[in-house]
Amino acid sequence: MSQFAKQLALIMSGASDNNIRFNELCSILERLGFECRIKGDHFIFYKQGVDEIINLQPRSNKAKDYQVKQVRNLILQYRLGGDLNV
Repeated sequence: MSQFAKQLALIMSGASDNNIRFNELCSILERLGFECRIKGDHFIFYKQGVDEIINLQPRSNKAKDYQVKQVRNLILQYRLGGDLNV
Protein backbone atom coordinates (compact mmCIF):
# COMPACT_ATOMS: atom_id res chain seq x y z
CA MET A 1 0.00 0.00 0.00
CA SER A 2 1.41 3.39 -0.99
CA GLN A 3 1.95 6.22 1.49
CA PHE A 4 -0.88 8.16 -0.18
CA ALA A 5 -3.26 5.22 0.24
CA LYS A 6 -2.26 4.80 3.90
CA GLN A 7 -2.83 8.49 4.64
CA LEU A 8 -6.15 8.50 2.81
CA ALA A 9 -7.28 5.36 4.64
CA LEU A 10 -6.35 6.97 7.99
CA ILE A 11 -8.37 10.07 7.14
CA MET A 12 -11.32 8.03 5.93
CA SER A 13 -11.31 5.81 9.03
CA GLY A 14 -11.98 8.77 11.34
CA ALA A 15 -10.02 7.02 14.08
CA SER A 16 -7.49 9.79 14.71
CA ASP A 17 -8.79 13.08 13.32
CA ASN A 18 -6.80 15.08 15.87
CA ASN A 19 -3.53 13.36 14.91
CA ILE A 20 -3.38 14.15 11.16
CA ARG A 21 -0.49 16.33 10.05
CA PHE A 22 -1.48 19.49 8.22
CA ASN A 23 0.98 18.84 5.38
CA GLU A 24 -0.44 15.35 4.86
CA LEU A 25 -3.99 16.66 4.65
CA CYS A 26 -2.93 19.29 2.10
CA SER A 27 -1.04 16.72 0.01
CA ILE A 28 -4.09 14.40 0.02
CA LEU A 29 -6.26 17.19 -1.36
CA GLU A 30 -3.67 18.09 -4.00
CA ARG A 31 -3.35 14.43 -5.07
CA LEU A 32 -7.14 14.33 -5.42
CA GLY A 33 -6.96 17.21 -7.91
CA PHE A 34 -7.68 20.22 -5.71
CA GLU A 35 -5.90 23.50 -6.31
CA CYS A 36 -4.70 25.62 -3.41
CA ARG A 37 -4.79 29.36 -2.87
CA ILE A 38 -3.02 30.71 0.22
CA LYS A 39 -4.02 33.92 1.96
CA GLY A 40 -2.24 34.48 5.26
CA ASP A 41 -2.53 31.22 7.19
CA HIS A 42 -5.66 30.15 5.28
CA PHE A 43 -5.15 27.41 2.72
CA ILE A 44 -8.19 27.46 0.43
CA PHE A 45 -8.72 24.35 -1.68
CA TYR A 46 -11.07 24.20 -4.66
CA LYS A 47 -11.71 21.85 -7.56
CA GLN A 48 -13.64 21.94 -10.81
CA GLY A 49 -16.89 20.01 -10.36
CA VAL A 50 -16.90 20.35 -6.55
CA ASP A 51 -19.27 23.05 -5.32
CA GLU A 52 -17.75 23.44 -1.84
CA ILE A 53 -14.39 24.93 -0.98
CA ILE A 54 -12.24 23.75 1.91
CA ASN A 55 -10.58 26.39 4.07
CA LEU A 56 -7.80 24.92 6.23
CA GLN A 57 -5.67 26.57 8.90
CA PRO A 58 -2.83 24.75 10.63
CA ARG A 59 -2.64 24.32 14.40
CA SER A 60 1.16 24.13 14.77
CA ASN A 61 1.93 21.13 12.50
CA LYS A 62 -1.43 19.35 12.92
CA ALA A 63 -4.72 19.78 11.11
CA LYS A 64 -7.76 20.73 13.15
CA ASP A 65 -9.98 17.72 13.76
CA TYR A 66 -13.17 19.35 12.49
CA GLN A 67 -11.39 20.23 9.23
CA VAL A 68 -10.28 16.61 8.78
CA LYS A 69 -13.94 15.65 9.17
CA GLN A 70 -14.94 18.23 6.53
CA VAL A 71 -12.38 16.79 4.10
CA ARG A 72 -13.61 13.24 4.79
CA ASN A 73 -17.23 14.25 4.17
CA LEU A 74 -16.25 16.00 0.94
CA ILE A 75 -14.35 12.91 -0.28
CA LEU A 76 -17.35 10.72 0.51
CA GLN A 77 -19.90 13.09 -1.01
CA TYR A 78 -18.06 13.44 -4.33
CA ARG A 79 -16.58 9.91 -4.31
CA LEU A 80 -13.04 11.20 -4.69
CA GLY A 81 -11.19 8.47 -2.82
CA GLY A 82 -11.50 5.66 -5.35
CA ASP A 83 -11.92 2.20 -3.84
CA LEU A 84 -11.43 3.47 -0.28
CA ASN A 85 -14.94 4.98 -0.21
CA VAL A 86 -17.59 2.97 1.59
